[in-house]
Amino acid sequence: MSLSLEQIEHALNQHRPRRKMLRALMLRSAVAMIVREQRGRCELLMIKRAERRGDPWSGHMAFPGGRMEQADRHGLDVAKRETHEEIGLALGEAEPCIGRLSEITARPRLLHRRPMIVTPYLFRLAREVEFEPNYEVAEVVWVPVDFLNDYSNRETMHWKRDRVPIPLPCYMFEGRRIWGLSLMMIDELLELVPGPG
Repeated sequence: MSLSLEQIEHALNQHRPRRKMLRALMLRSAVAMIVREQRGRCELLMIKRAERRGDPWSGHMAFPGGRMEQADRHGLDVAKRETHEEIGLALGEAEPCIGRLSEITARPRLLHRRPMIVTPYLFRLAREVEFEPNYEVAEVVWVPVDFLNDYSNRETMHWKRDRVPIPLPCYMFEGRRIWGLSLMMIDELLELVPGPG
């Protein structure tokens, strides 16, 4: 049975996302997890980041988002601003925020950098839109939630840390690998709603 947007919204209403201790001392960022219902099935919007030298997330599947700037009042502002900048979608009153997930710590790549907290916000999209990706985004992709909720679609990848291969879960959706922080966010969302798992 397919997950519905109504089920997802209900689950988010009951959810109490976790906040990180010492969050005030860390760098902050946020992402937008945009959900729509199309022909009776839920889909989650993801982006494939453009290939760029020096970018640690080059070519990765992700959610629109980025780092908090001085003009941003809070994480919700960050998620909306970055979504508009990256894919040309202005999230307004017609695209309400239906909840948020727990904060995740992104480890710094360099020793002198502070850790970064990422806050995922969920939005409901009910209209047809034309995306206008900027230079950071190679493509915008709708991923069926049922595909992600079917654990038989899971694979294992090996990610090297200090030359040591570490097995990690991932999905391959139409040749695109979904893993890492994005998959952690997806997993938390799917744990909230009943499904085959």
